[in-house]
Amino acid sequence: MKTGIFVGSFNPFTIGHDSIVRRALPLFDRLVIGVVGDNVHKPDMPTVEQRMQPIKELYADEKRIEVKPYYGLAMDFAKAENAQFIVKGVRSVTDFEYEQWQADFNRRLGGIETILLYTEPELASVSSSALRELKHFGVDVSDYIPKKH
Repeated sequence: MKTGIFVGSFNPFTIGHDSIVRRALPLFDRLVIGVVGDNVHKPDMPTVEQRMQPIKELYADEKRIEVKPYYGLAMDFAKAENAQFIVKGVRSVTDFEYEQWQADFNRRLGGIETILLYTEPELASVSSSALRELKHFGVDVSDYIPKKH
């Protein structure tokens, strides 16, 4: 069984994240969305359960997708889920460079391959941090949050 994981803080889960999930799904028998449960760099983040709930609802009808919390390193989560691949989205050269060194460590230390999916051009500016900032200033960001298909 080919299993991939897609990990992130997903604060919030955006239409960009949904695009990556939907484009990655045909590659796997099982795709586990891992929601970071211990991100010490963002102490004011909603709980892992609060961030997981809308993602679970979004994919409730897709039996190949599971949504789980994870703690620690993505490569350890991948091993615990018997995943052979980590799926990552890349929007820019900066994202690519960051993901490149992470992929190298995941492969060297954990034996886990990384699959990079490039963001669709129309979604390149969509990021969770941008949505949080817009929302802070009263902007309606609902068009950037995926709806159940």
